[in-house]
Amino acid sequence: MKVATWNVNGIRARAAQLCEWVEQERPDVLCLQELKAEPSQIPEECKLVDYHVLWHGLKAYSGVSLHIKKEMVENPQFIHPAFDMESRIVTAQVGNVVFASVYVPNGGKDYQVKVDFLNSLARWAREVHGDGKELVLCGDINVAHTDMDVHPRERKPGVIGQRPEERALFDKLLGAGLVDIGRATDPENANVFSWWPPWRNMRQRNIGWRIDYILASAAIAGRAASCSVLAQIGTSDHAPVVMTTAA
Repeated sequence: MKVATWNVNGIRARAAQLCEWVEQERPDVLCLQELKAEPSQIPEECKLVDYHVLWHGLKAYSGVSLHIKKEMVENPQFIHPAFDMESRIVTAQVGNVVFASVYVPNGGKDYQVKVDFLNSLARWAREVHGDGKELVLCGDINVAHTDMDVHPRERKPGVIGQRPEERALFDKLLGAGLVDIGRATDPENANVFSWWPPWRNMRQRNIGWRIDYILASAAIAGRAASCSVLAQIGTSDHAPVVMTTAA
């Protein structure tokens, strides 16, 4: 199984790149964030015919989508958990696995909204596991979990995205039964980032943050063969993250 997530930072600006990349990568499940488009504004070329999809977006702001290959399931039911706000999460179940595409608020406009959302996300993940289901949670969490996930030149104590309470909430999310697949498959690599400030060639110099994740239940994590950031793909300020599993 191949699962991919990408904050495209405006799907209309990245339509051709998305199509080319999906044709090359062929993920079984695709999660997108920061669409910045209402469903009616999605470019035709992005309506990938091999996938069931729900576009969940707002004009010029936020938005997520979840794409599931038609061969995986006949008619998935797309659901928004009760804590969804500003088109930030969509989920669907395939067999006993719940897939979710999520875009956590960055907290700059209203930090408490971010804290509340992360608390709700952890509580929901625990409920999914409590129901006996497995979970694959993908997206832009907007938290660098540890200092290792931030280039030394970008480490700023107290800045939003690196605050101790945000990292504690990330720990709470993992404590709900999830594994950070990127770190589990590459535990010592301090040079893996998924977002770069869009100035001074930061991406080319790899001076960034790791804030885009694939988190999965332990059983799925145990089958994970790889989880890579594709830093060479696209012109978004984020790069895609792709997980492959043995089954």
